[in-house]
Amino acid sequence: MSPRFSRAVVDGGNASASGLHRVRTGWLTEPSGRVGDDRRRRGVPQWFMPLSRYHLRASIAVSDIERAVGFYEGTLGLPVLRSGPSAHVAGGSRVYGSGGGPALNVYQSATAGKTPATLATWYVDDLDQTVDELVASGVEFIRYEQLEHDAKGITPRAGGGRIAWFQDPDGNTFALEADT
Repeated sequence: MSPRFSRAVVDGGNASASGLHRVRTGWLTEPSGRVGDDRRRRGVPQWFMPLSRYHLRASIAVSDIERAVGFYEGTLGLPVLRSGPSAHVAGGSRVYGSGGGPALNVYQSATAGKTPATLATWYVDDLDQTVDELVASGVEFIRYEQLEHDAKGITPRAGGGRIAWFQDPDGNTFALEADT
């Protein structure tokens, strides 16, 4: 059996601002009750996974929750929203807030730091100021050999803007990005 998708009406390409409402199984409609937009009239349905309605949070595995607490709370200054157990470790997980809501699940695990990929990105207004503040807190920014970086470790981002990367004590990689 294939997964169930929902058709959606998109007002100007922006589903979050279109005021869509579920009115019958499988279909989303505009508040007027009209089903369809220009794409629909042309026979090109727009599909959305049911998960698109829910908040998404990054989960970060760490090898030592106490060391991670020092970094995420002390160095990065993230507020703790919840703490609890992680598998076999009492008090081995934290949920940190960022941007006005829960953003990172940090938990103790044997799989910590196993991926070189960027796990989460903060989109900031002033990249230079944010990098300066984090460096003052003890964060070291990564410089990749294949990229050109300025003195702070910031590089031009593909498609415009700028980006800088740093790691937590387990080698989990994070990024800061800005459009300017």
